[in-house]
Amino acid sequence: MSMSSSPYQPAHRTIPVNDRSPGTPSPFKGNSVSTTKYNVVTFLPKGLFEQFRRVANLYFLVIAILSATPISPVNPLTNIGPLILVLAVSLTKEAFEDRKRYKSDKIINASLTEVLRGREWVQIPWSALTVGDVVRVKNDTYFPADMICLATTNPDGICYVETMNLDGETNLKIRKAMERTWEYVTAEAAAEFKNAAIECELPNNSLYTFVGNLMVGKQVLPLSPNQILLRGCSLRNTEHVVGVIIFTGHETKVMMNAMDVPSKRSTLEKKLDRLIITLFIVLFAMCFIGAVGSALFVDDKQWYLRMRSADAQFNPKNRFFVFLLTFLTLVTLYSTIIPISLYVSIEMIKFIQSTQFINKDLNMYHRESDTPALARTSNLNEELGQIEYIFSDKTGTLTRNLMEFFKCSIAGVMYGTGVTEIQRAAAVRTGIELEELVPSGARVQEKGFNFEDRKLMKGAWRAEPEAETIKEFFRLLAICHTVLPEGGDTPDSVVYQAASPDEAALVVAAKNFGFFFYRRTPATIRVQESHVEKLGRIQDLEYEVLNVLEFNSTRKRQSVICRHPSGRLVLYCKGADTVIYERLAANGNKYADITRRHLESYGADGLRTLCLAYADLDPNFYEEWNEKFIAAKSSLRDREKKLDEVAELIEKDLILLGATAIEDKLQEGVPQCIETLRHAGIKIWVLTGDKLETAINIAYACNLLTNDQKKFIVSSETNEILKAEEEMSPAQAMAVIKANVRNALVDALRQAQRHAIADDGMELALVIDGKCLMYALDPALRGTLLHLGMLCKAVVCCRVSPLQKAQVTALIRDNAGKITLSIGDGANDVSMIQAAHIGVGISGQEGMQAVMASDFAIAQFRFLTDLLLVHGRWSYTRIAKVVGYFFYKNIAFTLTQFWFNMYTGYSGERLYDDWYQSLYNVVFTALPVIVVGIFDQDVDAKRSKKYPQLYEAGQRNLYFNWTTLLTWLVMGIYQSGIFFYFPLLIFKGPLSSSGKTLGLWDVGTMAFTCIVITVNARLLMACTFQTRWHHISIWGSIGLWFAFIFVYCAVRPGATTVDKQDNIFNVIYLLMSTLEFYLTALLVPVVALGADFLMAGVQRWFMPYDYQIIQEQEKKHEGAPEIEMESAPLSAMHLETGMTPADERSAAMAMMPGLPSGRHTGFSFDTPGFQSFFADQQGYHQDEKSWDIARRASMVHRRVDRPSGSGGQGLSPLARSAPSKGVDRR
Repeated sequence: MSMSSSPYQPAHRTIPVNDRSPGTPSPFKGNSVSTTKYNVVTFLPKGLFEQFRRVANLYFLVIAILSATPISPVNPLTNIGPLILVLAVSLTKEAFEDRKRYKSDKIINASLTEVLRGREWVQIPWSALTVGDVVRVKNDTYFPADMICLATTNPDGICYVETMNLDGETNLKIRKAMERTWEYVTAEAAAEFKNAAIECELPNNSLYTFVGNLMVGKQVLPLSPNQILLRGCSLRNTEHVVGVIIFTGHETKVMMNAMDVPSKRSTLEKKLDRLIITLFIVLFAMCFIGAVGSALFVDDKQWYLRMRSADAQFNPKNRFFVFLLTFLTLVTLYSTIIPISLYVSIEMIKFIQSTQFINKDLNMYHRESDTPALARTSNLNEELGQIEYIFSDKTGTLTRNLMEFFKCSIAGVMYGTGVTEIQRAAAVRTGIELEELVPSGARVQEKGFNFEDRKLMKGAWRAEPEAETIKEFFRLLAICHTVLPEGGDTPDSVVYQAASPDEAALVVAAKNFGFFFYRRTPATIRVQESHVEKLGRIQDLEYEVLNVLEFNSTRKRQSVICRHPSGRLVLYCKGADTVIYERLAANGNKYADITRRHLESYGADGLRTLCLAYADLDPNFYEEWNEKFIAAKSSLRDREKKLDEVAELIEKDLILLGATAIEDKLQEGVPQCIETLRHAGIKIWVLTGDKLETAINIAYACNLLTNDQKKFIVSSETNEILKAEEEMSPAQAMAVIKANVRNALVDALRQAQRHAIADDGMELALVIDGKCLMYALDPALRGTLLHLGMLCKAVVCCRVSPLQKAQVTALIRDNAGKITLSIGDGANDVSMIQAAHIGVGISGQEGMQAVMASDFAIAQFRFLTDLLLVHGRWSYTRIAKVVGYFFYKNIAFTLTQFWFNMYTGYSGERLYDDWYQSLYNVVFTALPVIVVGIFDQDVDAKRSKKYPQLYEAGQRNLYFNWTTLLTWLVMGIYQSGIFFYFPLLIFKGPLSSSGKTLGLWDVGTMAFTCIVITVNARLLMACTFQTRWHHISIWGSIGLWFAFIFVYCAVRPGATTVDKQDNIFNVIYLLMSTLEFYLTALLVPVVALGADFLMAGVQRWFMPYDYQIIQEQEKKHEGAPEIEMESAPLSAMHLETGMTPADERSAAMAMMPGLPSGRHTGFSFDTPGFQSFFADQQGYHQDEKSWDIARRASMVHRRVDRPSGSGGQGLSPLARSAPSKGVDRR
């Protein structure tokens, strides 16, 4: 049944319950599922369609077709063979992955479950289930389809469900059957369940909503998410449940959520497409030149060639026809300029990088949770090496999401004496010394509870002036929640299962204050209240839970309506301060102002706050309200909206009790990670739902904000805005807020631009709250916000919604042209994660929805250092090198054919045997480039993190730009000329006194041998890191060529059915019998690679990359122990030694390990200009020398000085001034 509704389709479905005879067809879809992409019939057509969606593969298909025509100069197998090989590899990979999916589907569909047939339970496979069947599911088994819970073996119709396979959350959820159906727990009873139907919504992918009614006779019972059991979840702590199937197969919610994350392609891959288009243009230019040359060449002047009697392709009478046919001929001949194996090689490299290096990196393995890093896609590896903006959630991403009850404010009095991490960081920042109290022996520490205050613990609160208010506060903590208790009925044995760590912490706090919640039923909560009247007394009280108004992101509050044992009717409410204060009674809230100040103090200390309030209800008013509530719950249309509207009617006139303050500590290593990423040139934006003060203090604690920065704060909490909201209409208040936001942003942008023009080194930061951000994202102000944000080193957005997180991410992604990364851990971060170029999920306390929507998953924020600075940078440099090398080797190979055709009248004659051309890319040069793409590294992981500035090369795209590609192109053109003309000239004369000279295939084989040797040796030169696998692959490929040619030339004409040139027989043996062969094989690579060697030397000496400086340092000091130096200020040294500042500087330079003497030893860092680099790492700066200035005089570059307090992480002025290889280094 279709999900979409139209004028001819109902908005709901009606399901008869237990009313279908076995064997009769069902109007609904079956329960069999298939997650495969193909089947036996569709595999080839669909698989080939997917492959030929790639422009390169489609191009080679056209070339293969052309090569089968009479105009082709090469054997069809030359182009068809490699294409078939590439397609076969890709299709085999697809088939292998799809077969695994097929086997998994087969196992799942064959799983057995029990269905009601007559008056007994019968086992059938899941695939045989249909909508309306009544089934029984036993403990620790999975639900076979989406079903409504009718009855359970637990009292009061409740059951426990684990949803880990659905959303990753391990906390158990409670589900309950309606009282009307509790009796249908046995087969005999369930068989009597007739004349019933379920009217519910159409299948959809919303996991947390459900709207429906159960109709039994004339009775209509509203159904909610509390009655639905979803496929993929499992039953826990319940013997069995009985339910009725409502959605099956691909209409179940889990299957409708089983969609791929948005398809993402890396920036480098998109640039690769442009490179392929460029190669197409080059190819057509070569073919055009050759076709014109051929049309001009054919003439009756060459009467001895007898062109008029030759093929029509060379008939001088129709030169246009000659041009056209020659053009197509040359397209097939020069087709190798576009490497057919490029995409396959890159896919293999990326796949191995992900599975063998990222996934298995012990530096990103979290031992406590046994969680390794996970690359969920291999398409974006190199994108990790070019990140410029990181958008991060706070809770669970920067913090641990392990909540601890830390402080509270009750009846206007603050309780709790602890000091938070944020307070300590703020004290260090401001120079204030904190006085921390020594913990008392009465302190209770438990997961979720880290509270210290003698005035409340062990019943001492009874002596407080507002003891009754304190008692109501603690009672609210014990009652207003949806927590499930597990284990025993004693405080030491109970385990709380909560939807969030915050809620669990509040219930644990209530227990430690003497209000122990230990049992829940669908209608009651039992609490043991101690210290109520006198010390040691315990009352076991049962509260009747009448209604639960659940928390959601719109309401930002949760309420429970309950009846006390005394008959008192109370609404307990907890929620965000903004929504609670809006609903306070006009009178009777004498603690509101002081509690607000306490909330601000808690926010400044980095604590998460909730306000607690209550209201006594009139029974008559409640009865009237409850009728409206039941009507709203029974509605099939806009049920959520109607429930929210009804809740507004009763959540009013509240009496404030106080506020809770929960600490969520920073994750280990977060400040150091952020500091390192900032040194790598990455800008970090924190997007959080916390209050302004909390967000700012968290940013300070994790080194995102510093005292040295100039901060622009755009807040809606100004007096003017608050006054406008109180006194004006909503429309007028909106106009005032928008004007204030516009003025604040314009003024901040003006100041930021002045600092940028002055180049005064001042770092800027922006802090903006969600209300202001809503107006700042308006099209009229979007550009201002964008420019201001890009000028700031750090941005903090607080009180933002999930949608705003995605909008901010998209603002930079779409308008700034920068590569972005979003990282989060919760369902509210999914839109932000999917909006960025790369999404990273934290596998933390809030389930796995962020991970399931991400491209990469890690367990801790600090692992970003390894993911980006190590694996990301390596992947970028490797892939850039691989693509450039492919470009070079195919240009060098193809142009030899172009030079040769200049001597054949552009006839399309080939220089090489067909098998040479076929195997060049897929055999003789394939493996070495893959090895380099997997193992190559310029510096090791340790130094990649030690010198984070190396990462900026990827941000500036130094290794994959048109200048770099032009360098590869020039060297390819130069070497192609060497490959063709040197063998031609060396073998031009007779080889012996007989006067015999070498023929076409002899020269072609000699030239191909030189190409194979040279391009493989060139790759060895390009390696910055060599292992045995480099040498095995490179020398093995050269050896493979000789092994092939020895066998190929030994086959006598007609001895095999394989199509081959008969003239190739004995060629290699003849060549190797001459001295010229060895001379050519040695001379050509030396001459060809000499230019590369010279250019690399000049570049390394005069224009070194940063990584080359590090390499040279490691060579110089290889084997020498590293000496740690004290980073004492120069002024302190002066006091102790009495030396002048100049002497101090000289002494500090002399103490540097292995400092070069200035003597030129052949290493580029030994030049005097590089001394400042190593000194800078220890915080000592040497004055510039004249040769430094002279060397950079011709470089168009503005020097960017780093602050001396950078922790020794800045690169030297010379390193920072290295030429950008054609890219603006800002």
